[in-house]
Amino acid sequence: MNDLIKDIDIITGDEAQAVDYKTTVEENTGKAKKIYIESYGCQMNFSDSEIVASIMKENGYDTTSDFQQADVVFLNTCSIREKAEQTVRNRLNHFNAVKKHKPEMTIGVLGCMAERLKDKLLEEEKIVDVVVGPDAYRDLPNLVNAAEDGQKGVNTFLSREETYADIAPVRLNSNGVTAFISIMRGCDNMCSFCVVPFTRGRERSRDPHSIVAEAQDLFNRGYREVTLLGQNVDSYKWSPEENNKARLNKKEGEVTEVVNFANLLEMVAQVSPLLRVRFSTSHPKDITDEVLYTMKKYENICKYIHLPVQSGNSRVLELMNRTYDREWYLNRVKAIREILGEECGISSDMIAGFCTETEEEHQDTLTMMDLVKYDFSYMFFYSERPGTLAAKKYEDDIPLEVKKRRLAEIIEKQHQLSFERNKLDVGKEQLILIEGTSKKSQQELKGRNSANKVVIVSAEGLKLGDYVKVKVTDCSPATLFGEVLEINPALA
Repeated sequence: MNDLIKDIDIITGDEAQAVDYKTTVEENTGKAKKIYIESYGCQMNFSDSEIVASIMKENGYDTTSDFQQADVVFLNTCSIREKAEQTVRNRLNHFNAVKKHKPEMTIGVLGCMAERLKDKLLEEEKIVDVVVGPDAYRDLPNLVNAAEDGQKGVNTFLSREETYADIAPVRLNSNGVTAFISIMRGCDNMCSFCVVPFTRGRERSRDPHSIVAEAQDLFNRGYREVTLLGQNVDSYKWSPEENNKARLNKKEGEVTEVVNFANLLEMVAQVSPLLRVRFSTSHPKDITDEVLYTMKKYENICKYIHLPVQSGNSRVLELMNRTYDREWYLNRVKAIREILGEECGISSDMIAGFCTETEEEHQDTLTMMDLVKYDFSYMFFYSERPGTLAAKKYEDDIPLEVKKRRLAEIIEKQHQLSFERNKLDVGKEQLILIEGTSKKSQQELKGRNSANKVVIVSAEGLKLGDYVKVKVTDCSPATLFGEVLEINPALA
């Protein structure tokens, strides 16, 4: 996890899997111009940056890891919290200082912050040349050209159809082992604290055939794990009629029936038993037993579910417009444990100090954590976002010091639970996929087990992409440590 904006996402541990900030890697194929992309926030933003890189590559650009060498600098932004936006503003000020000495540089803001603050960024503050929302990336080359001619380039149109299904992403910062596949865009849930429906538009699902084809292509190129991405993957639904597709011919291998998320999960799992499949994010109101039984059926579908609870109190959940209560959530967790077993990893998002939250209601979140026993969590204190339902309807009435104290209690609770859950793995044999070097030693590699826990092993005799059977010998609250038993055991 990069520390640059670590207070956007707080997750216990030093080898944890949150990623908040990434830059482009160097690619030099001889093209005339270079782009630099800095990405913030959620996995969807990182996936979108790969689409942007692909579009710009087709229009004469290579990528660079040094913004001072770039002709075009893009910041792919997050609006989920005020701190995230302030971080981007600080970066824009830094880039503009460089631009004073390099006036030909074009600076653009992409993503959610672009959608929310387009007029302010362009007209009032005048710190960017191009502002492009998440559904308008195909227009980027034209907008950059306009900016180079002295015009302001802006397109924040929110589409009801755009999924970028036909664009092959350029894999930025890739380890060559794991990759994201975006399966849907937008969100129809109207959680009162969240800006996503306003910045990413309505929900629409991508053609399943294109998703499976992308997974197959990644596998053929040596990738061994894909993560299916969506704001709410459980509401994925595609049909030829609803998605304005002509009915296709089954003999050609195309899809002719309605496809829900459980169906899609199975289709991707069938690409190869050597291709691990993960997904994020699930919504507690929508995750079905059908999805859980599909996960159970296929060994290569990882037994891990990110199931954000946000609060453990039913009244607060109603204010948040989460459309489930404490009992519903616990019933879903019970189903996960019964169908997938106690070893299935479960993580969560939690918000401390939402509007009118009492001490007793805060305690309900802590007791929820004790009941579920999350493996890890992303934890925040409430940050009011302009334009959301909560900002319009409720007073942000919890003092900051109270929010911070409650958040500290949640973090401490999660630290204890993570350690408790990890201790259960000690002595067990597990299969991990090697995906990178340990942060602490070049002589060690890291992989993840099915439950999404990082396992550190000796690098001797191993390479990225190896499946390794290990025996877990020790743990910290964030990390497992293992002894290699077998390299690339038969999985098929």
